[in-house]
Amino acid sequence: MRVSLLVASLAAAASVLVAPTQALAANPYERGPAPTNSSIEASRGTYAVSQTTVARQSGFGGGTIYYPTSTADGTFGAVAISPGFTATQSSVAWLGPRLASQGFVVITINTLSTWDQPDSRGTQLLAALDYLTNTSSVRTRIDATRLGVMGHSMGGGGSLAAARTRPALQAAVPMTPWHGTKSWGTVRVPTMIIGAENDTVAPVSSHSEPFYTSMSSAPEKAYLEVNNATHSAPTEGGNVTVAKYALSWLKRFIDNDTRYDQFLCPAPSGSTIQEYRATCPHA
Repeated sequence: MRVSLLVASLAAAASVLVAPTQALAANPYERGPAPTNSSIEASRGTYAVSQTTVARQSGFGGGTIYYPTSTADGTFGAVAISPGFTATQSSVAWLGPRLASQGFVVITINTLSTWDQPDSRGTQLLAALDYLTNTSSVRTRIDATRLGVMGHSMGGGGSLAAARTRPALQAAVPMTPWHGTKSWGTVRVPTMIIGAENDTVAPVSSHSEPFYTSMSSAPEKAYLEVNNATHSAPTEGGNVTVAKYALSWLKRFIDNDTRYDQFLCPAPSGSTIQEYRATCPHA
């Protein structure tokens, strides 16, 4: 009996000592509850979202900022999103509140001209991030060390160009990207390229696939090809598959939230995915 009591007492003492260590080991950048397949497919996360309009700036064409209303959880990572050729921010606006409600500050931008080429869109994405972190009304809500870029079509090519220019970015998600440059061996940002099986504007065989294959310096990379989807899958109301895996990538690499690894490694499959390639397991 005395031995049993002694063992129980030692176990209780050990639990008291271990608990603080476990608390200290928790990722300080985690935002929101533990994810589930349902939560990453949902159109909204757990954060209430506010938005504010940004007038045209010298470095980009203005846009809309979406951000978690509460400041109780501290600062958030931030993401800038560019539309494609001839398009405005309205084409990617659906991603703003969707991602912000999961714990990001998001700016969807208009470009200086709807005719701007990919490299210009990349420069404007970076200008938008600089505006967010240095000048915007929500700058105190943002952790300036945790930033990412996304874009559709030429905006997707722009997000690749931004990642090449600024290796300090934490994540990039080019969506059905278009760019005349096919080799991206100098990109050192964790990048998920999302292609579409039936894309005739930026066919995966001449855009997304060679982009992915060429990224020999990226610390982590993934290629997701959406089954039976067209070039416009990431726009105007969007595609659940695009949203759930883009969110998982941003959470994993901007927030260093390993709770999202389960959706990325091992490679996901299913009727909505034509192909998935990745550098699993993530370091």
